[in-house]
Amino acid sequence: MPEHAHGLISASPFSNEERTAVYRAIFTRRDVRSQFLGAAVPDEILAQVLTAAHHAPSVGFMQPWNFLVIKEQTVKEKISGAFQKANAEAALLFPDDKQALYRSLKLEGITAAPINLCITCDRERGGPVVLGRTHNRDTDLYSTVCAVQNLWLAARAEGLGVGWVSIFNAADLSRILNLPDHVVPVAYLCLGWVKELHMSPELEAKGWRKRLDLAGLVFQDQWGKSASDELKASINNGYPGRL
Repeated sequence: MPEHAHGLISASPFSNEERTAVYRAIFTRRDVRSQFLGAAVPDEILAQVLTAAHHAPSVGFMQPWNFLVIKEQTVKEKISGAFQKANAEAALLFPDDKQALYRSLKLEGITAAPINLCITCDRERGGPVVLGRTHNRDTDLYSTVCAVQNLWLAARAEGLGVGWVSIFNAADLSRILNLPDHVVPVAYLCLGWVKELHMSPELEAKGWRKRLDLAGLVFQDQWGKSASDELKASINNGYPGRL
């Protein structure tokens, strides 16, 4: 479809094959930290996943994101230093019985990944009054996170691994990347080819946390009011293609 095409298209369901592919991307997406192969990612593939990110939904169609592509090793090393500083601070915040496990976890692939990507939110995009943002200023941040998810699923479909590194002091990240004051970093991602992915989320596999039961998270009509038995039964049956 042309970039600026207008009009209506069919809202019919996807074919079984297409639907299965969408759910496969969702259920097999992983946070990659240590499986990067190091091979270069062609610009055309990078452009594909960036285009997917740019087609995320945004409140008021404000499109508040920018994408800062980082390939220079010296910049990655500065970012890695900022991570190491924040990570040491973070470890001390956990109870004593969790600190050893925390320090054993691999939580970034900054220098190993061929591409680092900082997805930012321009908090002035769209001007002082934005449709849909009049009563909740943070909808620009929520919209930017939608772009992150779009990119992550597109990357999975292309065979790229993505890891989200969130343990930073935002001021350090902004200084290293020379971000303007009105632009905030939302997601710092590591991208690269991977050969294998964990069957389950790595933090679950290593005993940090387990996935919560969805049926216990779904309410109906009011907070705390359990969903119908029919809906809970459907949830418990799960999606056939889920791992």
